Amino acid sequence: MNQCDNHLFLHPMRSEISLEIRVYLITLLNQTLACTVDLRSQVKQAAWNVKGKEFAQLHALFASIATEFDSYTDLLAERIAVLGGVACGTVRVAATQSPLPEYPSDLTAGTAHVLAVVERVAPYATALRASITHAADVEDAGTVAVYTDITRGVEKRLWGLEAYLQG
Repeated sequence: MNQCDNHLFLHPMRSEISLEIRVYLITLLNQTLACTVDLRSQVKQAAWNVKGKEFAQLHALFASIATEFDSYTDLLAERIAVLGGVACGTVRVAATQSPLPEYPSDLTAGTAHVLAVVERVAPYATALRASITHAADVEDAGTVAVYTDITRGVEKRLWGLEAYLQG
């Protein structure tokens, strides 16, 4: 059994945040981390498989989005470590913990890929906003700030992707 199988494992630390709240936040953050790892891989799937006249533009866009998700995984993992937890961000963990639907393997057209990415980013953004509320409910400004920063970037990307679909 590894440490990610035991979600109650915490490193000793001096913190005014209670053990119970730290466990709650680490569980919340690890769930988001798993979803973020999954979403990043799905965006890469879109980048690798997009075809058509807008290939270059969409390939670059999806690659850029995937890079942003890499930075989000680091923010989440670092917050988990700050709280004394173990960041569980492997692909295997993501596969079992992410609520996102599997990315379709039969897409080629740019618009179809953009739509598939939007259909995954939109619920992810909703979950991020809910996580801001959960972290605020236990008065952890640090975790609220992490979620707020990620949400700001994700919502901006979602807006751009949806604008593409409306064009």
